[in-house]
Amino acid sequence: MIGNSAILSVKDLNQMVKDLLTDSIGKIWLIGEISNFSKPASGHWYFKLKDDSAQIQCAMFRNSNLRTGFIPQNGQQVLVSASVTIYEARGEYQLVVDKLQLAGAGLLQQRFEQLKQKLQQEGLFDVIHKQPIPKNIQRVGIVTSSTGAALHDICQILKRRDPNLAIIIYPSLVQGDGAASQIAKMIELANLRQECDVLIVGRGGGSLEDLWPFNEEIVARAIFASQLPIISAVGHEIDFTIADFVADLRAATPSAAAELISRDRQDQIKDLKVLEQHLAMAIDHVLLKKNQCLQNLRHHLQTQHPQVKLVKQQANLLTLHRSVYTAIRHAILEKSQNLQKLRHHLQMQHPQVKLVKQQTHLQALSRSLHTTAEQIVINNRQRLNNLINAHERLSPEHQINLYQHNLQQKQQQLITGLRLQLQKAKNDFAIQASQLNTVSPLATLERGYSITSDQHGKAINSIDNLNIGDTITTNLISGKIISTINTIEKP
Repeated sequence: MIGNSAILSVKDLNQMVKDLLTDSIGKIWLIGEISNFSKPASGHWYFKLKDDSAQIQCAMFRNSNLRTGFIPQNGQQVLVSASVTIYEARGEYQLVVDKLQLAGAGLLQQRFEQLKQKLQQEGLFDVIHKQPIPKNIQRVGIVTSSTGAALHDICQILKRRDPNLAIIIYPSLVQGDGAASQIAKMIELANLRQECDVLIVGRGGGSLEDLWPFNEEIVARAIFASQLPIISAVGHEIDFTIADFVADLRAATPSAAAELISRDRQDQIKDLKVLEQHLAMAIDHVLLKKNQCLQNLRHHLQTQHPQVKLVKQQANLLTLHRSVYTAIRHAILEKSQNLQKLRHHLQMQHPQVKLVKQQTHLQALSRSLHTTAEQIVINNRQRLNNLINAHERLSPEHQINLYQHNLQQKQQQLITGLRLQLQKAKNDFAIQASQLNTVSPLATLERGYSITSDQHGKAINSIDNLNIGDTITTNLISGKIISTINTIEKP
């Protein structure tokens, strides 16, 4: 049996619970992992926020998620600002999110990608800006923590592989607040002092938060501005930082950086042996040269013998005879050529030849004069025609004809315009007459109706002002009927 309590509908109950949750809890901040993320065509976001032991349905409407700046992914840790409510249609408890941001490493990863994209667009990662690492390094600078394991590993490897290599340490924080500024200052200091050939910037492994100073923009720009070649050696092989992309060379670890710049002692011994072989070959070459010089000297002494000199003199005399014969032949040939040139020149100076040339030139001049005269006549005739045409255009008769033609055109246009105006006025008059006839009392009478007026001639539209015995007039299309009122009946 139902008591006196009010009976609620399901909708009323859900509304009461919704108001109770909203008023009692209000807006809250939660942290959790995103799962079952969906983005339908409406632009709203729907997902679940969960932790190790619980989950809750969330909705973030389009006008709110447009301000987020990124698309959430399943598995991301996020921090949300939301109101607790109930979806009344299904009676489901949920959160309505108005703010969403990445939490912890996710936020740092977003900052990393944004800075990486910015610096890449500015060209800080381009290969063209990379400096080569020197071959024969005498002094190496290290920017890292003075108490860190990275410095210990680098020094141990350099001592083992290349004990003669000088090490200059630029101590700096490599983790926490202020670390990025110190790293940048140490890079600037090393460039100012110019006391090393190459610079290693790095630290040992750690979390993304631990390595974050090497992802700061101030460090990236200090590396890019460095005149000293820089090797980035941050974390482990799987770790990548912004410093790795800007540096001239990336080493997977600090130990790998030490391996890159140092030369192994055994390699140096091998190089010395190669140099020793080259020196021995050079000595053998010098000795061979001296033996050749000795042989040449012996040959020169032998050639100074009297019999050898006589043979040489005979050979020189024969060579001289041949040279004289060749010179005489050359002189005769040259004189013959000059004679031919003079004979040809004399022929060209003959009066008959000159006369022929002059006649040919005269004919050419005559043709040119004839062509020029014809062209002058043509030009003058063309100018005369142009003057005649201009005179005709400027004559009063031509101007009068032109004005008459224009006047006829204007008259025709005026007549046409008047006809159009007249026709338009006729059409307007017909339309207005038709409209006037439509509202005319005569038109009403023509349709079979009548108009009844009282004895004063006023149209009767009510029986309230009529009395028995009054005279009334009924107007028809064919005439009038005058009647006397005997009876008045009201509805």
